[in-house]
Amino acid sequence: MKIETPYLDLEVAIARLDSVETIQQFLIDLCTPAELRALRERWHVAQILDEGEKSYRDIQAETGVSTTTIGRVARFLRDEPHGGYRAVLDKKD
Repeated sequence: MKIETPYLDLEVAIARLDSVETIQQFLIDLCTPAELRALRERWHVAQILDEGEKSYRDIQAETGVSTTTIGRVARFLRDEPHGGYRAVLDKKD
């Protein structure tokens, strides 16, 4: 259930940003360094998984990300209905 407020939803705020620099500035203000690092790590892992050439252990060795996180990213990339990773990965090319 969505709570109605007079404030701008986070998703709408992000969608309104018009440059990589502005998005970066917003994320730096919004997230702690650890949160931002975790987001970047998950995104990196999603891109590696999408290539389909490396095992979880190979990805862990390359990135330092735990196999638990790699598995979670893989699940959301392949099995969950949200399709967020896929939507952005499909725009890369």
